[in-house]
Amino acid sequence: MTGRPLHLAVALDGAGWHPAAWREDGARPGDLLTARHWADLVTEAERGLLDFVTFEDALGLQSAAFHLPDDRTDQVRGSFDAVLLASYLAPLTTRIGLVPTTNVTHTEPFHLAIGTATLDHASLGRAGWRPQIASRASDAALFGRRTTPQLTDEDVTDPEKIAARLRDLFDEAADVVEAVRRLWDSWEDDAEIRDAATGRFLDRDKVHHIGFEGRWFSVKGPSITPRGPQGQPPVVSLAHASLPYAFAAAASDVVTVTPHDREGAAAILGQVDAAVADAGRDRTERPLRVLADLLVVLDERPGAAARRLARLDERAGTALRSDAEIFTGTPAELAGLLLDWRAAGLDGFRLRPAALPHDLTSITRGLVPELQRRGAFRTAYDSTTLRGHLGLPRPVSRYATAG
Repeated sequence: MTGRPLHLAVALDGAGWHPAAWREDGARPGDLLTARHWADLVTEAERGLLDFVTFEDALGLQSAAFHLPDDRTDQVRGSFDAVLLASYLAPLTTRIGLVPTTNVTHTEPFHLAIGTATLDHASLGRAGWRPQIASRASDAALFGRRTTPQLTDEDVTDPEKIAARLRDLFDEAADVVEAVRRLWDSWEDDAEIRDAATGRFLDRDKVHHIGFEGRWFSVKGPSITPRGPQGQPPVVSLAHASLPYAFAAAASDVVTVTPHDREGAAAILGQVDAAVADAGRDRTERPLRVLADLLVVLDERPGAAARRLARLDERAGTALRSDAEIFTGTPAELAGLLLDWRAAGLDGFRLRPAALPHDLTSITRGLVPELQRRGAFRTAYDSTTLRGHLGLPRPVSRYATAG
């Protein structure tokens, strides 16, 4: 492989990112809520040597509207808990990173910390974590402990308006990530002695209260789960606007963004750089990988992907819409686009397959070999951890550093 590594991930969601994907030949709708479906997808992604897969999650049923629930019955509804799913898949895979999404608005930081730390142990260092705020006010009713802002139809036309309305939730999310990171660090790496002869299992001086005090909650700690193989699993966030860029600059190790062309990628990278500078983050010490999201419809035959998208749109009754750019074409054409956009300064891409398994296998068996032929992608895994795939250093526990 020539030049700096190209990072490549896939975002898995149900039958795919097109609402009508479950009706495609080969979609296996009866298997969507089975372990076999997900095991097949993730082992295929690992076959393609991808850095990681992300799993979507939600507190309410999926909806065609971003900000409101719906009563539709012609689209996939129902999903698994993402952390539990990733933990099930961990022993079925050996190298690929597993990044579940979790809601941070209505979930306690302590539970988030031990769940992702457990996944890191179960996967031998391949866990990541994608924190997500509850953007739908209706989610709050599932818990009955608080209310959150109700977005309007006008709000959802502009990512900046969405972020502004949800500012407090982003600020709270930053506190959640900080508390979780402290909990991950609360056990030093050598806190467990496990010496049966002397009867000493634990060095209590190396397990620390974190004493986090914030505007929304406080956490004393320590965690109940020993520090994982990566120390801290990489935190991955999705950002569309200035406030989420600021969140990523302060809290994330990887941020996925949604440009619609190379010029847009360059502009977003400039905004991320400015947010990093405002946060006072040293990217040499704490790198931030920036990946672009693309929703992909792929076929080896020229024109076939466009025809398939038209068929899917007809079944859905409306044209596919997405926050991310929608690419339709061949794997070779996509490889050219990725390398062109990469020249703007992106570290890689997270691809959203429109229909599963078709577009996933087009990535692993079409796009990846094309990138390999161009010397742009690995031909074998050279690391056993997600941090290793991403070229991120393993952090030392802040409490060990403090003495």
